[in-house]
Amino acid sequence: MKQLLILIFIGLGVLCASAQENNDSQISTIFSKNRRNGGYGALSFGYTQIDGKDAFLMGARGSWIIDHSFAIGIGGNGFVNDVNYHNWRNNDVDYNLAGGYGGLYLEPILAPRLPVHISIPVLLGVGAIAQVEDHRDWTYDNSRSDTFLVFEPAVELEFNMTRHFRMAGSIGYRFTSKIEMENTSSNIMEGVNIGLIIKLGRF
Repeated sequence: MKQLLILIFIGLGVLCASAQENNDSQISTIFSKNRRNGGYGALSFGYTQIDGKDAFLMGARGSWIIDHSFAIGIGGNGFVNDVNYHNWRNNDVDYNLAGGYGGLYLEPILAPRLPVHISIPVLLGVGAIAQVEDHRDWTYDNSRSDTFLVFEPAVELEFNMTRHFRMAGSIGYRFTSKIEMENTSSNIMEGVNIGLIIKLGRF
């Protein structure tokens, strides 16, 4: 065990030394003129489960990148599932669950200059969910809709396809405040989601 730990620390030391040789000799500071900033826009397509049923996610976000290694931005996701609800008032009427959520993204980016690397986006925001009656207009009903707070950390494996184009596979987990809605549980929106993200910008 000790030998394994020693090898791990030696390996980390070699990686750090290599990275240092490739960087400028000047130390970067918060107000350094050598700090390089950029930004990107992204589209995402994902799969999750809502109330134990398959659901499709589609989203977008835009972020400002600070010195290649930290991004901050805004974005959100829309969703719809294939649940067929039979409301207690009318068992012949079917419903889907639909809605969206979004807010502030904070995204540390680890080893961004490597062709394959990791980023860890965290979403802090708000959302809304509603039971949507098939083939009818969307109408507001307080007992069949609700708003919620959301906290969604994720891990993305990013691939630098070109200088201005990245693709990433993502896995994350949604934590939400309690949802109060007819015929649903309070944690109906919590769960794992996986997805594909396409990013265009100056990285």
